[in-house]
Amino acid sequence: MHTGYKYTFFFIVLLCAGLLQTALAQNNQQATAKWQGYDRVDITLNGRKGYYVKPAKPLPGNPWVWRASFPDWHTEIDTDLLNRGFHVAFVQVDDMYGSPSAMMVWDEFYKYLTDSVGLAKRVALEAVSRGGLYALGWAKRNPDKVSCIYAETPVYDFKSWPGGKGKGPGDAGAWKQLKEVYGFTEEQALNYKDNPIDNLEGLASYKVPILNMVGPNDELLPPTENSLLFAPRYVSFGGPVTTFPVTEGPQALQGHHVPMKRFKQWADFIYYNSYPIKSVLPYADYYNLRGGLQTLGKAVKVNKKATVAFMGGSITFNPGWRDKVCVYLKERFPDTKFKFIAAGIPSLGSLPHVFRLQRDVLDSGKIDLLFLEAAVNDRVNGTDSLTQVRDLEGIIRHVKRANPAMDIVMMSFADPDKTADYNAGKTPVEIKNHELVAGHYNLPSINIAKLVRDKINNKEFDWNDDFKDLHPSPFGQELYFATIKDMLQNYFAKPVIQSAKAKNLPKQLNKASFVNGNYYSIKNAKYDNNWKLVDNWTPENKQDTRPGFVKVPVLMSNTPGATLTLPFKGNAIGIAIVSGADAGKIDYSVDGVAFKTLDLYTPWSGMLHLPWYLLLAADLKDGNHTLNIKINPDKNSGSRGSACRIVNFLINQ
Repeated sequence: MHTGYKYTFFFIVLLCAGLLQTALAQNNQQATAKWQGYDRVDITLNGRKGYYVKPAKPLPGNPWVWRASFPDWHTEIDTDLLNRGFHVAFVQVDDMYGSPSAMMVWDEFYKYLTDSVGLAKRVALEAVSRGGLYALGWAKRNPDKVSCIYAETPVYDFKSWPGGKGKGPGDAGAWKQLKEVYGFTEEQALNYKDNPIDNLEGLASYKVPILNMVGPNDELLPPTENSLLFAPRYVSFGGPVTTFPVTEGPQALQGHHVPMKRFKQWADFIYYNSYPIKSVLPYADYYNLRGGLQTLGKAVKVNKKATVAFMGGSITFNPGWRDKVCVYLKERFPDTKFKFIAAGIPSLGSLPHVFRLQRDVLDSGKIDLLFLEAAVNDRVNGTDSLTQVRDLEGIIRHVKRANPAMDIVMMSFADPDKTADYNAGKTPVEIKNHELVAGHYNLPSINIAKLVRDKINNKEFDWNDDFKDLHPSPFGQELYFATIKDMLQNYFAKPVIQSAKAKNLPKQLNKASFVNGNYYSIKNAKYDNNWKLVDNWTPENKQDTRPGFVKVPVLMSNTPGATLTLPFKGNAIGIAIVSGADAGKIDYSVDGVAFKTLDLYTPWSGMLHLPWYLLLAADLKDGNHTLNIKINPDKNSGSRGSACRIVNFLINQ
């Protein structure tokens, strides 16, 4: 397996026996030369040579074009753009074939040119031949950072070249080298599912315009296996692409080398898609690293073994940003063995999280980083502000008791209600509470809800056309990932203190927070003959279900008057149920106080058997208590029955 490369600004501070030893990444080296009559600044970034060329009079915002490969081939476009005020840049990775390691070099080069040199945040990419592997590979990982792509007889599938698995001859030596840098066997290379022709949804959602120059008679890189295969796929996802067949001569290298007779036209394509520079709000304004990610940093850089957990609702459960974070971490640290825990369950917010934390997350073993999100479902589910604080603080303290060193990132995702709150000059309650708890415990937090609202107001995108839903479109998933990646990149540039010690927890924000929340088995209940314990419950009406809430034990009854009793110990009690089209009402009492009635039917119960968590009593005195439940003969007007299906009791001991 390829071992990867060190990164600029990457260094580790090792504390051992009181001695400080520092390992620094190689410094950037610079020299000045000439390129096409313009000043060229040569740089070396950790062994990789690159350069950028400066125009005589830069345009405002410093637009630039990035050559992916063969920087001295057909330079007419670059020279024309330099004359107009563009910068031109190139980094040497031609022996890496667009591999993940090459993408990390590109990330580093981009960060250097945008942060240190001050070039524009969105770059035009030029992809000549094998450059298609680099340009499209990086653009798919970073669609927010690309203004347009100009491609000349590009490789869009390495099975075509250098693999030679289609009509073209391929290149046996280059194919062998490609497999080495990817760490692939022959079978793995042939089954690879992330060539430039694959997974185009995110890039297309950003409407990145692409111009493909094609040699119709190209026998080395047959267009039918590359550009002509790419174009309809990109269009099918809404991506704008133009294919221009070059029929003029002379043509060489089996039709692969085509003449450059319309360079002004192609330079215009880049110019007008890149300039004027559009204002882009920085991701860094929407996250706060606070105490940082020291445990994760040590795990990935020193121990080479890391476990990352994701806990949230459907936005965490669904494919998208979570998968991209996992891929990024594995590509950034190829020598690290990762374990990922996917603990997202649709519809669940902070109240379910605090009681399912032990089973769904902590029981999976030692964890280095937990991503936690609940703000969207806390609003949708109507969780009150006090309960939110008790839930979130309960999660944090429970986690820190189990593993004091575990890093936690608290995330607030976007929805129309939060956008409306911000537009009305109010901070959404859920975000206030997330930030309150994150700040109190010095934890990193990300406010994507505000980022989305601000970027919409900045005319960077539109909710209806681009983001589309609180369950983000491919565009939204890319935006979520880009924000998280930016936070991780900024932290990974910092030193890691190997002997960092976990700090003592501060005083609780709320003394009744659910710091010992857990499930309590339904087998502990005592019930009459109208209840039955179903070991492997599935719905009879074939309604949809949620993972973890089907084919599980359920204590259920649909008989009005059915009763159960639950002895328990703790200071809070609740139930986790599945609420379907026949959900009824219950009356409940703790320790003999007056019964209260609770409707189990939800606005979504007619569509699916929804996991629904209900807190019946909090602020109880620590000690022994008794819960009594009976099914009320009344029912919601929308319900078809009186069913109560309990999956778990909820207690805070």
